[in-house]
Amino acid sequence: MTLTLALVQHNFTVGFVAGNSMIIGALYEVASAAKADLVIFSEMCIPGYPPEDLVLSSKFQELNIEAVEDLARLTANGSAMLVGGLWHENGALHNAVFLLDGGKILHRQYKHHLPNYGVFDEKRVFEPGPMPQPVEWRGVKLGLMICEDMWLPDVAAHLQAEGAQILLCINASPYEVDKAALRESIAAERARATGLPLLYVNQVSGQDELVFDGGSFAVDAAGQVGLRMQAFKNDLALLSLTKQAEAWKPEPGIIHSRPEGLESLYGAMTLGLRDFVNKNGYSGVVIGISGGIDSVLSAVIAADALGGERVHMVMLPSAVTSPESIADAMECAKRIGARYDSISIEPGIRAFDEMFGPYADEHVAVRRANNHTRIRASLLLAISTQEKALLLTTGNKSELATGFTQLYGDMSGHYCVLKDIYKTTEYALAKWRNAQSEVIPHHVITRPPSAETLPNQKDQDFLPPYELLDEILFRLIEQRLSVEEIIVQGFDYDVVKKVAGLLFSAEYMRRQSAPGVKLTTTFFGRDRRYPITSQWRGEKLPLLKNG
Repeated sequence: MTLTLALVQHNFTVGFVAGNSMIIGALYEVASAAKADLVIFSEMCIPGYPPEDLVLSSKFQELNIEAVEDLARLTANGSAMLVGGLWHENGALHNAVFLLDGGKILHRQYKHHLPNYGVFDEKRVFEPGPMPQPVEWRGVKLGLMICEDMWLPDVAAHLQAEGAQILLCINASPYEVDKAALRESIAAERARATGLPLLYVNQVSGQDELVFDGGSFAVDAAGQVGLRMQAFKNDLALLSLTKQAEAWKPEPGIIHSRPEGLESLYGAMTLGLRDFVNKNGYSGVVIGISGGIDSVLSAVIAADALGGERVHMVMLPSAVTSPESIADAMECAKRIGARYDSISIEPGIRAFDEMFGPYADEHVAVRRANNHTRIRASLLLAISTQEKALLLTTGNKSELATGFTQLYGDMSGHYCVLKDIYKTTEYALAKWRNAQSEVIPHHVITRPPSAETLPNQKDQDFLPPYELLDEILFRLIEQRLSVEEIIVQGFDYDVVKKVAGLLFSAEYMRRQSAPGVKLTTTFFGRDRRYPITSQWRGEKLPLLKNG
């Protein structure tokens, strides 16, 4: 006996119930025409994932339930369908998977383990379902799981004990560095522990700050990957399973390579930006180009995501902008095929000096430096509004961590593609991208970084060298170590204390930063949630005296 299953990973849009259902129906017809017995879609593909508080609307719930019933009717004379959505029953709302066959809902099952950590807060809106039971379908017992149900061992073990013969897991698992390998490792553990093949279908999309990277796969009972779908792309794959004695064995399929390291980071960044721009209806992006690594790499990512013709690079020079910066920005625009314009901000600097005259003091240099970024922000926002284009900000994780950025200045904008990568990783990404085709002028990568808001300014005039800074920040943020724990590892106390002080005092700025692509396990705002008002600076402090 042989079964042919179609695994479908696709880019669905949150809240677009009608559109998602049409896509599901069209892809179902393609797979059905290819003689698939069962067509498997990803978790919550009908409402899109994560739908967050949209699911609390009774009208939204009704539309989703109607969509499930409509999709069920498609299966009256063809393939069966496994699809993810939501369901309301007895006053409780559930994250659900539906087995549709013969024109009806053959089986409905609710997610048992609801994640409530990091970016997940499903317990806030959903109720957990009971421990699932296998479902009998066309002579085989299917063990159905929804995402988190696979990450913990009890559901798979229970399904196997109750007679399941094939494990099917639908997912909306967001991207993090090295997570694709971890998914396959966990699935292999479940397969070996149960002695059952496991099919894993993940969605692929950018949704606000999350990226879902696809990479759906199948492992056999020994945990060996026999099929892997593309990363960061829509894909449909057919997989045959043959029954041998009482066991089901997957036939070998196409095994696409699994992007790792810098390649996977870049793929996540381009997908996240592309979907944010397109799904929110922007014409393209506007970016304030300085000729430095931050803005140049951001522009290159935007061109790779959208095409250079949808990227508008605007140079906003002042008296302290170097000729090298202007030349590098123009050269980058030429290489990626972007529109390039230049608007001097000197008239604005002079006008602001005149308006501020009565309040001038010894801090004039700092005020003038801050005015550079805020005047630029005003111009860029005006252009963005006029062109209905997204204003792309260019801050990186090192800058956001230390507050080395300007609130209401260079932080102003709609989206930040570099938000979750450190400065040193940024340079590595630039070199990796140039290895594919040299679009970033070499001088941009080799010159010392500078905000160029003061004469002869260098970032290292204010911060430790980025190689040292990022080592300390990684320990403070990703590893959540204290100042004392970092010093034990050989770092200088004064430097660590300074960096920790900058990190914890800049929380109010990060709360007002633009959304960006989550790439790490400790993304600002979603994974790392610290209070603004706090006396904690990463080390023991003396008690404050009243008053």
